Amino acid sequence: MSPEQFSSSVLDWFDRHGRHNLPWQQGITPYRVWVSEIMLQQTQVSTVLNYFDRFMAALPDVQALAEAAEDEVLHLWTGLGYYTRARNLQKTAKIIMAQYAGEFPHDVEKLVELPGIGLSTAGAIASISMGLRAPILDGNVKRVLARFTAQEGYPGEPKVAKALWATAERFTPHARVNDYTQAMMDLGATLCTRSKPSCLLCPLERGCEAHLLGLETRYPIPKPRKAVPQRRTLMPMLANRDGAILLYRRPSSGLWGGLWSLPELDDLDDLEHLAAQHALGLGTPQALPALVHTFSHFQLAIEPWLVQVEESALHVAEADWLWYNLATPPRLGLAAPVKTLLKRAADVLNAGEPS
Repeated sequence: MSPEQFSSSVLDWFDRHGRHNLPWQQGITPYRVWVSEIMLQQTQVSTVLNYFDRFMAALPDVQALAEAAEDEVLHLWTGLGYYTRARNLQKTAKIIMAQYAGEFPHDVEKLVELPGIGLSTAGAIASISMGLRAPILDGNVKRVLARFTAQEGYPGEPKVAKALWATAERFTPHARVNDYTQAMMDLGATLCTRSKPSCLLCPLERGCEAHLLGLETRYPIPKPRKAVPQRRTLMPMLANRDGAILLYRRPSSGLWGGLWSLPELDDLDDLEHLAAQHALGLGTPQALPALVHTFSHFQLAIEPWLVQVEESALHVAEADWLWYNLATPPRLGLAAPVKTLLKRAADVLNAGEPS
């Protein structure tokens, strides 16, 4: 199948069966495309829909994002995970305001220089919102092309990635590149799916080498598996008389960077040191159901303990600590498991039993 036949088949299918009503396809701007592409990294469309609308309502343009409080940005991102994406969004917004007068550069190389924008995301912004010819290679497109060419090797390897980028470049048309980019993402998301591809409905069926071999699900070649490391932490939820829980802001770099979280201890015996640090009198710790949170590179087993505490009238709160009011919670960025644990704490404090 020639590149012209490839793109023509994909576009014909898109016109009849593609998705045309996604929120970021309406009122297309570089800003809306950019935010949607960053949200869609490692995240399903169904999950992103509500987050995107809420984010746009609060921060409708690049200036609003650049000027927003970091806590507001992280609050709007809470639950989407991979929080570096949110921090990079705001970094990029500030650069665009300061260096590009609020306008996204119409140049893939300049887009890639911005925090959090890789080559595929830059290609999507340039092609969908600017009409520039720029190939993309997100997870969905990578799967389509790896199957179409029966590409051997794990795509994370530089040699294999280079081959797939060359394929993406070869098949990207010069006309209707905005529709083609969206079409390729749709094709991977709706037909050329990871486990049960709908080959009989695919416009590329006749030329797909993986399909001709009957080996569709063999491609892309998966990453060699390694055992997922396990970690454990104890998270005390110190509740004062008002039912507020003590939280602290994590360092800006590293795991859950910049988010508000519960203290972490190695052992329950460390609780007295934490209480002394904040001049708190400790009640009897109450164990709540454990929670396992899976990251991309390890699993974290969280042991939560609810502890009623008495505050000292003389103690002055430290800058990176606050009492989180469960009844009227402030708009803060919270790690997803912490948000879950705070809800459990609220249920216990309100009803006297775990949820």
